[in-house]
Amino acid sequence: MTVGLVLSCGAYGAEQDKTRIIDAAEAPDRSPRVPTFAIDGDIAGSLSVFTTKYEDTFAAIGNDLSLGYLELVKANPGVDPWLPGDGTRITLPRQYVLPDVERKGIVINLAEYRLYYFTDQGVQVYPVGVGTDDNPSPLTDAEVTMPLESPAWYPPASIRAEYAASGDYLPRMIPAGPDNPLGSHALMLSEEGYLIHGTNKQFGVGMQVSHGCFRMYNEDISRFVYQVSKGTPVRVIKQPVKIGLSGGEVWLEVHRPHEEYSDQDREWLWQEVTAALDSFLQRRPEVEIQRRAIELAVDQADGIPTMVGERVRARQLASDDTNVEKPAAADKGKEPRLWF
Repeated sequence: MTVGLVLSCGAYGAEQDKTRIIDAAEAPDRSPRVPTFAIDGDIAGSLSVFTTKYEDTFAAIGNDLSLGYLELVKANPGVDPWLPGDGTRITLPRQYVLPDVERKGIVINLAEYRLYYFTDQGVQVYPVGVGTDDNPSPLTDAEVTMPLESPAWYPPASIRAEYAASGDYLPRMIPAGPDNPLGSHALMLSEEGYLIHGTNKQFGVGMQVSHGCFRMYNEDISRFVYQVSKGTPVRVIKQPVKIGLSGGEVWLEVHRPHEEYSDQDREWLWQEVTAALDSFLQRRPEVEIQRRAIELAVDQADGIPTMVGERVRARQLASDDTNVEKPAAADKGKEPRLWF
């Protein structure tokens, strides 16, 4: 007998003799591949460097080290992601400004293709594949309803039609195994039709690739399901700009929405940065911001935290014209600027 549930990314089928509902207590020795970072104010983690071998690609490195393809591309401008070369030193972007939400359970930030899992010891950060513009992942507050092992996949008619249009045949049911797009394990969510699941493809984690579900590397989800309990909160947000304090320093992290950085994306990010800084400065009037550092962070938009200011003992009043610049009327219509 098969139990089926219609999903945005297809359907999940629990085959009685193969698919099992699992419990976190079953495999306490399955430790995560990623570190659990201590949280320092609003910052966690640190940058590191990796030296490539001649056969390496960013897709393979990401799979091995649990990093997303696009985050590696953005953090290493000028490096060919498919032929980085032997002996090339690349940045591993494992320093994070934490999202501006409650630090509890699972938080997925669509803008950076990352999943944050908050524990009593700190935070784990995983790359995830998310929905495309045509099939976006939902912004939601949900919870884990069921961890699953070896799910079967029942693709809906819409996905089967996509394959047929490309000349490919997709059967009505794909059993658990290496050809299953849901991968080896999954977490069912209370947001109807959505899963956090594995994948049968190495490429695509850390990108916009899915029909709305959240893809993890099999090597991650197969361990992650044993850490997460039924009822764990799952919040899905979209914050391309994150700003926070750590040790008296102000840090800004900016994510461009695509691999290429268009003028339209740049203008949109300026607006997002302006709004985020305005809100932050209202909450933190004791800090001073360096405008040039902000400009550099937006120009790069590489997802790497940049120090842009610091807390000071006495902040000059906003009415002090020596520290406040006003936009001239002639600048109307030009690139948005920040005025402090």
